[in-house]
Amino acid sequence: MKSLFSKSFWQERDVEMFIGQQLRWGVITSSIIAFIGGVIYLIKNGGNTPHYTEFVGAPEYVRHMPGILQGIARFDGMAIIQLGVVVLLATPITRIAFSILAFAMEKDWLYVLITLIVLGVITFSIFSGLGG
Repeated sequence: MKSLFSKSFWQERDVEMFIGQQLRWGVITSSIIAFIGGVIYLIKNGGNTPHYTEFVGAPEYVRHMPGILQGIARFDGMAIIQLGVVVLLATPITRIAFSILAFAMEKDWLYVLITLIVLGVITFSIFSGLGG
């Protein structure tokens, strides 16, 4: 067990605290963005009656990042909600990236390699377009 007053304990603790703060702020930020988008969506579409006889999925423009950004420029609530979802999905991915830095600081190269593989698989899955 590491001493409470050792340099290595505080370095590891700082990294854990930083990663914890990063996760917390990512969730809070995405929640605020999604809430703002929800309010805008309700202001613009709150009076519409939904059609329950036919399922209509998300529009095409909110299924990719350029469309989301264009929707945000038009002040579209659905695009802003989708940005909140993207931020929420990006939060654990950045946590993995910071874990690589933390493991590198500890010179734990096996975990750096494992974490790089995990990050590579996630990145490939997101950007390859193989999922459909």
